[in-house]
Amino acid sequence: MSEFKQTFNSSLGKKLIMALTGLFLCTFLIVHLGGNLLLFKDDNGFGFNVYANFLTHFPPIEVIAWILYLAIAVHAIYALILTVKNRKARPVGYAVAAKSDASWSSKNMGLLGSILLVFIVIHMGDFWFKYKYTHEVAFKEYRTDLATDQTTVSDYTPVSADFNHSVSTENNVEIVRVKDLHARVAHTFGNIWYVLIYVIAMGALSFHLLHGFQSAFRTLGWVHRKYTPIVYGIGAWFFAVIIPIGFALMPLWYFFMHKG
Repeated sequence: MSEFKQTFNSSLGKKLIMALTGLFLCTFLIVHLGGNLLLFKDDNGFGFNVYANFLTHFPPIEVIAWILYLAIAVHAIYALILTVKNRKARPVGYAVAAKSDASWSSKNMGLLGSILLVFIVIHMGDFWFKYKYTHEVAFKEYRTDLATDQTTVSDYTPVSADFNHSVSTENNVEIVRVKDLHARVAHTFGNIWYVLIYVIAMGALSFHLLHGFQSAFRTLGWVHRKYTPIVYGIGAWFFAVIIPIGFALMPLWYFFMHKG
């Protein structure tokens, strides 16, 4: 067996893969939150719908998306492998539990990760899958007068079932026809049960990142007296507080501000 295979088949190798995929997913969260902030824009969903269309039809982004799905799967599978291996190493608990300095989040990464995995399946099934592979999402037509920059919106029914989107200009008016994922989001976030699931998942994300972000840097050996406090600060505040709150505000905003 080659040295490379030996490394990545070891516990340390699996932890390295967990760290690398985890940090990649952290960068995705930043981009995803940034794009989803368009949901707060008062433009009848124009910006968000164009953004959603771009994500699902621009080839380089689609390639990155499949890398993302692979990273999620690998991260989850290796987490399961390491959890099972650790339990087999100590099948019987200690008679007297020693006091541990480990945080609650570090002791419950498996539970937190499981909650997030279930949420991801529900979330992608409700939005990504139905948007990309079904005809359940309706279309909107946005007409922007290029002279006044005024935009009007109306429902649009495609002539062909294969229609995805179009952009054209007629008489100095830009016409954009896209799937109305914004309406799907607004409808879904009107369901209190989905809102609760979303908020609980973001709570799990917060605790998962509180430990996971810092742990990834330790696993990679990027530990330095000068920079470690900065890494911990970014993990504790940006990824464990700002990112989850940013996501959680979306369903809460739509549920309370768009009721009725």
